[in-house]
Amino acid sequence: MDAITGTAAGVPFTALPPSGTGNDRAPLIVTWHMLDAPRTDAAFAAALPMAGVPSWRVHLGMPLCGPRMVDGSLDRHLELAREDILLAYLGPIVHQAVEEFPAALAELRRQLPVDDQPIGILGASLGGAVALQVLTAPPTPIGTVALVNPAVRVSAAVELLATGLDQPYLWTAESRRAADDLDFVDRAGELSGEPPLLLVSGERDHPALREDAFSLVKALRGRYARPDEIELATVPDLAHPLADEPRLEPAPQLPTTAAVDGVLTRWFVRRFATQ
Repeated sequence: MDAITGTAAGVPFTALPPSGTGNDRAPLIVTWHMLDAPRTDAAFAAALPMAGVPSWRVHLGMPLCGPRMVDGSLDRHLELAREDILLAYLGPIVHQAVEEFPAALAELRRQLPVDDQPIGILGASLGGAVALQVLTAPPTPIGTVALVNPAVRVSAAVELLATGLDQPYLWTAESRRAADDLDFVDRAGELSGEPPLLLVSGERDHPALREDAFSLVKALRGRYARPDEIELATVPDLAHPLADEPRLEPAPQLPTTAAVDGVLTRWFVRRFATQ
């Protein structure tokens, strides 16, 4: 399986071609990776290749990551986090990724032989917040959604990062408003179209993230006309990252990540078969 690398409207990507479809046009899945390992589009593609899915899997690079790292290092991440975890770091990354998606998607459709059916989207950790924000006003019909250890409420990610930096976060009225804008439990009613949604939660993920994940599943099941379209899968022994640190480059799958890959593969194969 040969990866295709490039840029779409300035966004770097790693694309994996569909399996078993010859030269025909195929469905499209777009992903956003985490800021933990694997923290680049190429490394994320290697961690979760979903090789058995007969679709294009296009892994978009997040802002400040991969080819867009400042001076090729993670130092700028730390600088911004120390300046203001939410207002200077996490929030701008999410909003830039969402804002640049429509143009990137349009360019991907020109570059790759993808079909016209509703796309799938996948987000992990902070990339999960991107996927959910996209779902509030999607630029194209979305047929299915998957989330892996997602940052469902960015406030939880802020507190976790503050603990890691040993730097308590000083909440302000502005940062509270920014956090409310990225609280997808409270905003569950704004998610568009009721697409089938799979949430994969690691058994050893941060308790706060797991609690928020369960809350999102409960909220969506309470709103969907077909609650069984919302699925929750817990992966034993899986912590928050999907690869060993620092994981900027592709590497073989960890056993727990291979388990996640299997869950996602089965989900997308089933969902594209029913579209």
